[in-house]
Amino acid sequence: MHIIQAEDLKKLTSKILIAKGADRENADRVAHSLVLSDLSGVMTHGVFQLTRYLEDVSRGEILPSAKPEIVNETSSTALVRGNWTYGPVSAMYAMEIAMDKADKEGFSIVALVEAHHIGRLGEYAEVAVHRGLFSQIWASGQGVDDPAAVPYGGSKPILHTNPIAIGAPSGQEQPMVIDYATTVVSGSKVLLAHQENKKIDKGWIVDSEGRDTTDPSLLLDGGASHLPFGGHKGYGIMLADELFGRVFSGADSYSNTEKGGLLKHQGVTFIVFKSDLFQSKSAFSSTSDDLLSKVRSVPPAPGFDEVMVPGDIEAKALSERTKNGIPLSDSLWDVLLDLADGLDISVE
Repeated sequence: MHIIQAEDLKKLTSKILIAKGADRENADRVAHSLVLSDLSGVMTHGVFQLTRYLEDVSRGEILPSAKPEIVNETSSTALVRGNWTYGPVSAMYAMEIAMDKADKEGFSIVALVEAHHIGRLGEYAEVAVHRGLFSQIWASGQGVDDPAAVPYGGSKPILHTNPIAIGAPSGQEQPMVIDYATTVVSGSKVLLAHQENKKIDKGWIVDSEGRDTTDPSLLLDGGASHLPFGGHKGYGIMLADELFGRVFSGADSYSNTEKGGLLKHQGVTFIVFKSDLFQSKSAFSSTSDDLLSKVRSVPPAPGFDEVMVPGDIEAKALSERTKNGIPLSDSLWDVLLDLADGLDISVE
């Protein structure tokens, strides 16, 4: 296990990205996003993703120094084209527009197309709650070219992991931030298990005949599919995500390209609104704090240490890792060292 401080990891990641064609602004933004995921304990969306991103740059699926732009807008809406730059660049650009419009109008909807992998969706919800804004982020579309999730009751894959994020601000309490794939686990989690030569839990994926399997390699070679979380209820949210993300954004209209790879049909919808639309901000914050405090104070059931609110685990990891550093597996650290060596980048 290698322990590295966040700022050192950001600098190294940014240097690698610049050496592979990104300008400083894009490189720093992507590095911040990846390292923030590692700081938050979501290693599947951290620097683990760097190799994939660079491979997609080499294939021409990502234009590393491209900039996103607004296609059309109103006072409360906008359609943003990512222009196939790095996903975290275009997604934060879209989220900033959504937040600014919500601050002025009370409510906004911004759709993003031509976007590569946008990273951990919870990052965008966290930015919003820190500005006192509610948010929903719906991302989908990869299933068009790479179906990987079976619908409830189905035997063949048709959708994908279809992640969502929801953020609700608070006053003094740690805010609620939901962020998860609508499959039992994300594809990156299965890939990470494969790379670390680990078995996965039963109930994560099924083989081509719909039987449980603990072999992550089956998913990678097309011999297995994800399951929706929560049976028919999770499947319903997964399907809603496809409608809110890909279909609503019109992403298919921008998919006639070799760029984007398996993400060329991806559409992301950001819905943002103020917490004081129907009451004062102080009244909302007080009531929100009261609810979150009461939930956290519920006595834990046997086998649990405490009752947590969505987002608490990431917040605790962020605090601890900011202080003590980020633990990277030896295999991942070796990958970063090899990348740096191949690009003649010194590692301090």
